[in-house]
Amino acid sequence: MCADATAPPPGGLTFRRRPYARDVAALARLVAATGVFYPTELAVAREILEERLARGTKSGYSFVFAERDGVLVGYTAWGPIPLTQKSYDLYWIAVDPDAQGGGVGQALLAETERDVARLGGGRIYIETSSRPAYERTRRFYVRAGYEEVARLEDFYADGDDKIMYRKVVPAAPR
Repeated sequence: MCADATAPPPGGLTFRRRPYARDVAALARLVAATGVFYPTELAVAREILEERLARGTKSGYSFVFAERDGVLVGYTAWGPIPLTQKSYDLYWIAVDPDAQGGGVGQALLAETERDVARLGGGRIYIETSSRPAYERTRRFYVRAGYEEVARLEDFYADGDDKIMYRKVVPAAPR
């Protein structure tokens, strides 16, 4: 379910798209605090933001940052999938554990979907792990209207499948 475009963000949340150098440390703390990512994944989260800071929009990465009282409480990183038309990857979505369950993730996902709609719409793809630690995440995607479209067995490791979800986002009205 996508939040209504006119609905106010939950609990004093504000959004911004422009990344700043200060976000690198805040993002690293937030992603580590979730407790579900491997150290190599934490490094990739930082690298994507650093790439965006270094190359701007040419990096192919876009962000939505959610803040409460100036403190980062969640973010998404997304971008177009090379060699496709109107297909986008949601590379990351992470919410501070203290803010989870309060609508921050849904609001971030809705903001990201609105950005895709403004670009003419398309399909958003999300990849995640089948590990038990990701069960809540998988339920979150399904509640947000994403459908499982593929499962690659033992992709990340033995017993750790890659699960892919997709949602079609219509173009924003002009």
